[in-house]
Amino acid sequence: MQNFEFYGPTHLVFGKDTIKELSRLIPKDRKILITYGGGSIKSNGVYDQVKQALQGYNVFEFGGIEPNPKFETLAKAIEIVKKEDINFLLAVGGGSVLDGTKFIALASKYTGDDDVYDAIMKHGKLPNSAVELADVITLPATGSEMNCGGVISKISTSEKLAFHSPHVFPKFSIIDPSVTFTLPVRQTINGIVDTFVHTMEFNCTYDVNSPLQDIWAMGILRTLISEAPKVLANPQDYDARANLFWCATCGLNYWISCGVPQDWSTHMIGHELTAFYGIDHGQSLAIVEPRLLRNQKVAKSYKLAKIAREVFGIQESVDLKAADMAIDKIEEFYNSIGMKTKLADYGINPQEAAEKIRERFKERNVAFGEKCAITADVAYDIVKAC
Repeated sequence: MQNFEFYGPTHLVFGKDTIKELSRLIPKDRKILITYGGGSIKSNGVYDQVKQALQGYNVFEFGGIEPNPKFETLAKAIEIVKKEDINFLLAVGGGSVLDGTKFIALASKYTGDDDVYDAIMKHGKLPNSAVELADVITLPATGSEMNCGGVISKISTSEKLAFHSPHVFPKFSIIDPSVTFTLPVRQTINGIVDTFVHTMEFNCTYDVNSPLQDIWAMGILRTLISEAPKVLANPQDYDARANLFWCATCGLNYWISCGVPQDWSTHMIGHELTAFYGIDHGQSLAIVEPRLLRNQKVAKSYKLAKIAREVFGIQESVDLKAADMAIDKIEEFYNSIGMKTKLADYGINPQEAAEKIRERFKERNVAFGEKCAITADVAYDIVKAC
């Protein structure tokens, strides 16, 4: 196992009727900006629960944060934070709302002369503090409720980039699985795929003798496979919803990352597909991952074979054969829950997309994957095969 450090300061409050705990968790002297997305929290009752819990607080609101949150939108919230001297941000919504709120919290403290998006997202000029933040998370997907990262898009340059800062760990996260009963099927499916791929990015690399992390990761994969059909058949199955939500949180709260190599190339390629074509994040991952795993099958054969045997129950002694079967099973799982896995399914030309992504990766001079094997040219081959 490799050396590692772990830091996870977020206070997690999980279960039914937990939104009312806001009044216990936020000091009364805080000046709060509630951030949210397109308004679904007003139709599903979450907004009313939050407002009820925050009676007596000094509260401002900012709505309209998009899926794949846009810098241009977040810049407006940053202005409010500075103008009103906001000292507490409460994200109410899914991972995109929380990612955007993390960026608002950090960017509000930036004092340099550069464009704040370029400074933080491209040049790593991270402020040494952030506005305090917390969340009521309503969508199991990104795991943003228990980590210190976010992904932000910029419309003007068709970019989608990630950032990380220890200053944007949520102070607390409230997870009430019952608020997910009314989620659209598409969002539920996207979240399942996102969680699955997060887990794969941590685990499907190469062996470093980390049996506990392997067991954790494969337990998440098995749980997703068993619980996903239950939720899709009965959206109000609280236990299945709770299990999916806990999988999403554990898929990216860094527990399974301790001491192991990580990949993240599926995400890096997927981000570009979203930036160029606007497809959902989960859709982009389901398209890229099977082709990327096939491209890197030899290097990943040990872990893929282990996944084949321990997640899918495949009895094949030859690792490369088992690896092929695992990749097939992963794509079959995505298809079985209603997720399409080809670029053509979304009207996207694979050759065009491959050329765009190769050009962008060459411009940035980047290589991804646990051994930096995913160069611009390799990414081209992967996307062309999608």
